[in-house]
This record gives sequence, structure tokens and C-alpha cells, in this order.
Amino acid sequence: MDALRECRTCPHVVPPSVIGAVPGARVYLMGQAPGPREAAAGRPFAWTAGRTLFKWFASVGVEEALFRERVHMAAVISCFPGKLPGKQGDRKPSKEEIESCGAYRKTELKLMTPDLVIPVGRMAIEWFMDCPSLDAVIGKTFTLDLNGRKVDAVPLPHPSGLSRWIQQPAGKQKIAEALDLIVNHAAWKQTFAGDIP
Repeated sequence: MDALRECRTCPHVVPPSVIGAVPGARVYLMGQAPGPREAAAGRPFAWTAGRTLFKWFASVGVEEALFRERVHMAAVISCFPGKLPGKQGDRKPSKEEIESCGAYRKTELKLMTPDLVIPVGRMAIEWFMDCPSLDAVIGKTFTLDLNGRKVDAVPLPHPSGLSRWIQQPAGKQKIAEALDLIVNHAAWKQTFAGDIP
């Protein structure tokens, strides 16, 4: 993790790297990229999108502090990509940035050997699998081959306030289905054994 925090490979991102490291975690969550407030806070999902994400997990009995303590949180790229010039929103990481930071993700996944992966947002989902649409992947379990191991993945949409998909009734239903799959997964149950109803 020290090498990741000290990494300055990508010239157009804004360091430092932001990661919620939990060695030995059975559950691995990957988001898109930290925003400017996450870099200042030093932890992933520390602002508006995080409030929505942790509201989802609280709805299945796991509050934010406990989640952060037990689940490893990473991102497709670990540094803030910067704002879109003259526009609202953050810049989408480049292919080169994704590939560069991908080496760290691959090493993490090899060392950690999680049993449940939760990719959050289309970019994170596409890091692991094809994503023709959110409707096609949210609310389902997928089997990944990670370093020769079969690992389950249950995708979630990005919890951005700008997303209309998560505000639609059909989207809310699919999120509920995904959360049900997550909370009933053996790795989730073992991670939070004794702490959730």
C-alpha cells in the first residue's frame, strides 16, 4: 500500500492515492475514482455519493463505520482525476490511467483473495466484466475468474446524485435485489457475523 500512496505515475491526476485498506478482507468494493473531498478526507466515498452508498448498506444492517472497518475499498484509479475543464463533474480517467492503476488492483486482488467483489458504477463493473447496461447487470450475481479462483461479483450502480437511474422505481428495485444478494452471500455473513440481525 505504501507504493500506491507514493505513486506519481499519472501526470494529470491529483494525488494522493485514496484507499480504504482492510488486510485480509473477504469483501472487496471497487468504485470509480475518488473525488476532491475524498482526497482531503483520506478515505473513499467520503462525500455525497458515499452518503447514498452507506444508506444502501445501512438498509441491510451495516452502518458506515462498521463497513469501513471490515470491507476493503478501492477504485479503478486511486487518485482524483480532476474536474472537467469548464464543466460540472469530474474528468473520466483515461485508458492509460486505468491501466497504470490496474496493476495495483491486480496485485491487491491476488494478495487479498476476496470471496465477494462489489463493483460500484459502470467503470468499475467494466473493469471486471461486460456491462451492456445497468439493467443487464444490477440485481445479479456473476462469477469471476480472479487469478485462477472463482469469485462472486454483485454489481451496484454509482450512487451519484446526478444519476437518474438510481432514482427510478425500476432502478431502486434492482438495487434492492442486489443488496439482497450481497447480504445473503457467505462472505458478507462471515464478515459481519454477530453484528447484524
